[in-house]
Amino acid sequence: MHNDRDLTEQRLARVLDERVRPAVHARSVPLDVAVWSVTGEPVPVAEGLAAPYRPAQVGDRWGPAWSTSWFRVSGTIPAEWAGETVEAVLDLGFATHSAGFSAEGLVYRPDGSAVKALNPRNTWLPVAERAVGGEEFTVHIEAAANPVVMHTAPGELTFGPTSVGGRAPWLGDPDADPGEPLYRLRRLDLAAFDREVHELVQDLEVLQQLMPEMSPDSPRRWQILRAVERALDAVDLQDVSGSARAARAALAPVLASPAHASAHRISAVGHAHIDTAWLWPLRETVRKVARTVSNVTQLMDDHPEFRFVMSQAQQLAWLKEHRPEVYARAQEKAKTGQFLPTGSLWVEPDTNISGGEALVRQFVHGKRFFLEEFGVETEEMWLPDTFGYNAALPQLMKLAGVKWFLTQKISWNSTNRFPHHTFWWEGIDGTRIFSHFPPVDSYNGELSGAEVAHSVRNFRDKSGSGHSLIPFGYGDGGGGPTREMLARADRLRDLEGAPRVELEGPADFFRRAHAEYQANGGAPVWSGELYLELHRGTLTSQLATKQGNRRSEHLLREAELWAATAAVRHGEAYPYDALDRLWKTVLLHQFHDILPGTSIAWVHREAEETYAAVTRELEELIRSAQEALAGEPEGTIVFNSAPHARCGVAALGACLRPETVTPATPPRPDGDGLVLDNGLVRIVVDADGLITSAYDLTADREALAPGAVGNLLQLHQDFPNQWDAWDVDVFYRNTVRDLTAAESVTATGDAVRVVRVFGASRIEQTLSLPAGSRTLVVDTVVDWHEREKFLKVAFPLDVRAAHSTAEIPFGHVERPTHTNTSWDAAKFETCAHRFLHVGEPDWGAALVNDSSYGHDVTRDVRPDGGTTTTVRLSLLRAARFPDPDQDQGTHRLAYALLIGADVTDARREGYRFNLPERVLPGSATVAPLVSVDHEGVIVEAVKLADDRSGDVIVRLYESRGTRAAATLRTGFPLASAVVTDLLERTVDDQASHEEAEGGVRLTLRPFQILTLRLRPA
Repeated sequence: MHNDRDLTEQRLARVLDERVRPAVHARSVPLDVAVWSVTGEPVPVAEGLAAPYRPAQVGDRWGPAWSTSWFRVSGTIPAEWAGETVEAVLDLGFATHSAGFSAEGLVYRPDGSAVKALNPRNTWLPVAERAVGGEEFTVHIEAAANPVVMHTAPGELTFGPTSVGGRAPWLGDPDADPGEPLYRLRRLDLAAFDREVHELVQDLEVLQQLMPEMSPDSPRRWQILRAVERALDAVDLQDVSGSARAARAALAPVLASPAHASAHRISAVGHAHIDTAWLWPLRETVRKVARTVSNVTQLMDDHPEFRFVMSQAQQLAWLKEHRPEVYARAQEKAKTGQFLPTGSLWVEPDTNISGGEALVRQFVHGKRFFLEEFGVETEEMWLPDTFGYNAALPQLMKLAGVKWFLTQKISWNSTNRFPHHTFWWEGIDGTRIFSHFPPVDSYNGELSGAEVAHSVRNFRDKSGSGHSLIPFGYGDGGGGPTREMLARADRLRDLEGAPRVELEGPADFFRRAHAEYQANGGAPVWSGELYLELHRGTLTSQLATKQGNRRSEHLLREAELWAATAAVRHGEAYPYDALDRLWKTVLLHQFHDILPGTSIAWVHREAEETYAAVTRELEELIRSAQEALAGEPEGTIVFNSAPHARCGVAALGACLRPETVTPATPPRPDGDGLVLDNGLVRIVVDADGLITSAYDLTADREALAPGAVGNLLQLHQDFPNQWDAWDVDVFYRNTVRDLTAAESVTATGDAVRVVRVFGASRIEQTLSLPAGSRTLVVDTVVDWHEREKFLKVAFPLDVRAAHSTAEIPFGHVERPTHTNTSWDAAKFETCAHRFLHVGEPDWGAALVNDSSYGHDVTRDVRPDGGTTTTVRLSLLRAARFPDPDQDQGTHRLAYALLIGADVTDARREGYRFNLPERVLPGSATVAPLVSVDHEGVIVEAVKLADDRSGDVIVRLYESRGTRAAATLRTGFPLASAVVTDLLERTVDDQASHEEAEGGVRLTLRPFQILTLRLRPA
């Protein structure tokens, strides 16, 4: 027999597309259609149902960008369909290549209850399982005309403006001209559902997808091919319905052939990756969640084996608030074990930029919601999509009661392929969490033949396990699994030539995989951060959003500290409800497309407004608590929220101004330049406003490399190959413009003021050297109007540093300054929080900042044999997509060079820089609620217990990476002290603490985080 494989496969594709699929709903009658259009914000369902509709018909265009159209569709079931299954086919015209981006229609019954959602590949609606002829049918569709901002054609991504009607408005801006209607009604019919034809479609699709994944030399591929050929011969193209049973019979033997005993096993976990904001605003995600949950709960009625995970508590909280009847369905299905709250987090956050205490609260609020609303103690951290993972997360997971970790994003690495799919992830303190990266390399899987075959081929840990996981369901914009995906899962459960696919939850997978590894000698270990070799620009994009987050995190710390102090000392009411709400608002905006700066303009504009409101409210809470503590306004009282004493004010305490503040010495002329000198450090600023010397007078050592200048602003071309707001590609370094020309350099008071103008932008910097400080402070105002540019500031230091030390949540990590390996070279842009330090064993320097996260460190050997280690801070970007005006406008930020410092000094200065003293009228001394006698042990949070018992919660950590023995003393009579988990539940941890007279003795391992519940006597 000649090889006619291609001919048969081409025949299958055409017959399936043009004859068999259309025959599922071949008998149909058109529905009557009416429409009501709404611009601006969505209206309540009751208003949409009662609106004044006007006639419409298939072919009509609808929906300017971001508007909503309500459709009323009605009809009568034909008498001849009595007893049959009847469905409505409601195709609103969404683009079929972006199924997960356009789950944008929700169908309602006349009473306002939701039925299910519509998306490009899920256009059917159940009408009657056994129809009654002559029965009338009416539903309403709330259809959102959300533009597909990025995907413009099958398989094609764009990274520039999306046009509508040729006018190219930026669709991420709600104030832009919405242009012409985006969509055209394609089909609105009542149809008889031919179940036998539907099942034939699923049979043929599974085999069609599976065959190309097999070797042409495989006997199994040819067996399937011949069975498909016989089935196609059996199909009467003029009577597909009447011949479908015979065609299925021809396929039955190959579909009944079981998988090999050694076949890879796949746990198929239904989910819908719903970005809480991204190419749509927060308001739209509220509706996306309702659509998706309506979809999956409807599927669960017909498929009791189907399991679906929902990973973001915030989204379910929205559902409870806005669509309680849909939420009730989720709770109903949770009781049957089909709807699985998972993930343990309030949202799926960015875990590079979010602060440590904020990540704690992600777990606290996420797990508590699932416990209170569903009675579920979640055990997984389900975070498929974020842009890197800090090395403190394993310990945080364990302290929250999380056992397993899942993500997929590391498969996007641009340089190095991660060596494992299932492994132990070890954090900076030694905590290990059993982790899995699905080898399918997607968090929007469809359970296609290509995906399951790729999972098997790609799985890197075959010697230790034969089991992996696929998260399946349309996502990003939601939608979730479809009945077609479930049909594939059913056929792939035990099918020769394919892995065994089983529908189950993530805990089922993790328990089984863990047991397999234990039986095979244990899983491999990855120690340290999980650095994503992509999307490095997210550390810098949208500065205003990052500043709002940083400021809010520190204000929340202050508000909790002073409110707790006022409550314990003076019986002031603790603002439990306000703090709970404000924390949840900040946590929401830490979502991994908001905080990283990768959403449309609408999202970031709203974020700035929200942060401003959060700031106002927190400032008022802080002011109120401090006024209650300050006493009579007869003097000046200084509050210190930092975890270290300064200027005579105790850490976490306040007192009358303890000493006369020594004024900084005004700059003095030095040739053409100016000198700042406070007896500890001498800074020389030349006529161009550049630092030519930063001299440590105590160590008798120059900080800057010979011939180099510090505080050098540098401008790079910034045009990555793709993913504009996300990416910084290494070739950006090939072109650089040093901004050396100054418009003016002047002495002003005790500082030096430097003004630079370049392109369409202007930078004004104020350089100051406070008395008694080793810190050169650079206060910067930028009026930024560049496009596709990257602004950095450089400090070339005369230091041979083997590594840099970067602050991360609850500790720090060391990264090599060399590029010996591809892993080292790939880290050309890295994250640090409040400080980044470089040094030799006996001397070092650090950059501290108030709102920046992106850094790079390079090392060169000079002709004189010395080494220059250049530390740079990333200040601003100007990407064009998805927000064409990213970072445009005026910004104020600050950074500082700390000279002659070790890592402990750098950490102290980082806290001080971000937690400035507060000065109020007052006469009292406010002793700290708690104090610690070890500089390396940092108090991160002081608050009252969430259970409103009045107990004081203290969270602290060992910051140096060494063992620490310390005593925590309380500024109130102590009845008892216990160790708790992050949710403030008592745990057995006697090794870490021992009650002693007047306090608690602590024994901490390197980077250990400890939460104490202190009960006042």
